[in-house]
Amino acid sequence: MSPSENIKLAEKNFQKDKDFAKAMHGKTTEGGGLSALTGKNQEASAVAIEGYFKHWDGKTSEEAEKSRLEDYSALTKHYYNLVTDFYEYGWGASFHFCRFFKGEPFRQAIARHEHYLAYKIGIDENMKVLDGNPKIYWMFSYGLNNNDYQIERANNWAKANGLEDKLNFVKGDFMQMDFEPESFDAVYAIEATVHAPVLEGVYSEIYKVLKPGGKFGVYEWVMTDAYDETNEEHRKIAYGIEVGDGIPKMYKKEVAEKALKNVGFEILYENDLADNNDEIPWYAPLAGDWKYVQNVADLWTYFRTSAFGRKVTTLAVGTLETLRLAPKDSVKVTEALEDAAVSLVEGGKQKLFTPMMLYVVQKPLKEES
Repeated sequence: MSPSENIKLAEKNFQKDKDFAKAMHGKTTEGGGLSALTGKNQEASAVAIEGYFKHWDGKTSEEAEKSRLEDYSALTKHYYNLVTDFYEYGWGASFHFCRFFKGEPFRQAIARHEHYLAYKIGIDENMKVLDGNPKIYWMFSYGLNNNDYQIERANNWAKANGLEDKLNFVKGDFMQMDFEPESFDAVYAIEATVHAPVLEGVYSEIYKVLKPGGKFGVYEWVMTDAYDETNEEHRKIAYGIEVGDGIPKMYKKEVAEKALKNVGFEILYENDLADNNDEIPWYAPLAGDWKYVQNVADLWTYFRTSAFGRKVTTLAVGTLETLRLAPKDSVKVTEALEDAAVSLVEGGKQKLFTPMMLYVVQKPLKEES
């Protein structure tokens, strides 16, 4: 039985997606940040907002959940069409969390988190890697993404950094990859596979494109063993993470581990990097506790990501919307991001959620005939 048999895979209409992204974003692919909001096409933005928020009405029923799972591809595309500029403004170009060490600046911590994953996998410059960070590792690499706006921005970045000959940013659905089987030496994902409707589906596709003996490393978003789906408070936290982060369904750690094993991977290493006694918690920038600021440069980052900074952003976006400079209902996007921030912090404090469940797994070598 296919791991995705119970999920209807999305129709592939890449030209339609590309045309929509071009219509919505126009020349804002060359800019970014909050200023890009004023350059969006109002009608296309309305379609994206409607396409995303139709799935989120506060319902956590099985029927509502099923709707999100079945529309996983469109849901994720609409989400990143709406939030990419906000992410870049508030957090930076690397859309992920990390651990922090005393005295370590924010950007350095983000980069170290990426390097650590590559180190645990054993990536080197001679490997063909899927979804890597070539800015750091300088390897011939492929980046798979289902959002045309992000692909266009990634291509612009590669050209600006002289890496267009080393990188290939590929449009695709990670539940049905178009790469040849056994074509990559390694695969890694940083907080991305959480958007899959079923983890076993995306893991099976990764398994397929890996060469025998190849390794896959992932920082997975999961609910911890302490999470109780029947607990109303716990479910509220999970729902806040889902609605504000474009996630069809948050799964528990045990689901991810079982999925990896079911598709054939051997787990070499697993560690919840959030389950530690770090002096500075991973959610510190969202919590807005100024005692965790490491240097002057981080002051602006902590301001933007703090509760107060997020309110300022929402107010600014609301003003732009009132003046009809930003698309209608843009504030709904910032409000969803606020729900996510609050839920992420609470999930972290209660140790119900981790954004860095690290798995390093290997595809077995083929048996000799």
